[in-house]
Amino acid sequence: MKNIYYVYVYIDPRNNEEFYFGKGKGSRKNRHLFEDEESDSEKAKRIAEIKKEGLSPTIRVIAAHLTEKEALLIEKTLLWTLGKWTTNISSGDCSDNFRPHNTLHKEISGFDYQNGLYYYNVGEVGEPHRNWDDYCKYGFISAGQGIRWRDAMRGFQVGDIFAAYLKKRGYVGIGRIKEKAKMIRDVRIKGVPLLNLPLRCKNMDDNSNSEYLSEYVCLVEWLRTVPRDEAKFSKKLYTTPHVRASLDNQPKTVKYLETEFEIDLRDLAR
Repeated sequence: MKNIYYVYVYIDPRNNEEFYFGKGKGSRKNRHLFEDEESDSEKAKRIAEIKKEGLSPTIRVIAAHLTEKEALLIEKTLLWTLGKWTTNISSGDCSDNFRPHNTLHKEISGFDYQNGLYYYNVGEVGEPHRNWDDYCKYGFISAGQGIRWRDAMRGFQVGDIFAAYLKKRGYVGIGRIKEKAKMIRDVRIKGVPLLNLPLRCKNMDDNSNSEYLSEYVCLVEWLRTVPRDEAKFSKKLYTTPHVRASLDNQPKTVKYLETEFEIDLRDLAR
């Protein structure tokens, strides 16, 4: 059985009070907005009152990627506790399915949109195993030569959206992950082994037979790219030396990237 169910909450924007919990799949969480306003249900009356104020209920997914049985259990638990979150509410077998605490005021990946939205560090300066020209020409990104960098690449999931940052220059591209990371020796571009292509970077085959030290490669679809000398950068933008990092808590950087690259990042990740 596919884990396609979720549990959601309706919040009154006038006082941030949770007033309805439900479970569903697909677009179920939005259907209550179109129910008969003359209904006798307390839920419908509350929604009608909110609309009369020129507002709309805040709808947030609390737990996602569930079986129907799991969703029902979580929904009933939330109703039993009247929506009062405690410090241990998300412990147990379903803890990874719960939205992080104190995030109902914003949209975050994996809950309000399906795929992750990430920062990816191209590096390149002083890095002998990565080259932006190769990435653009052949449609891939990489990192490796150590377990922490391997694991960063393996954390990308198919469909994830990322913003590529070039060290000491700025943001140079927006892409979508097409295939999960593989050891570079196993990667083919249009049927040709990646290592057989005329790459500008001549060291990508270093440690290519080592599960721990090989360069790991994700094939990507480039949605926007610019040359190095046209990199997008402004003060106070988010950067980090890490290979991969979430952009969930970087609204200023996301807004800047959307403006500069003329693209709706969160819409792409839905």
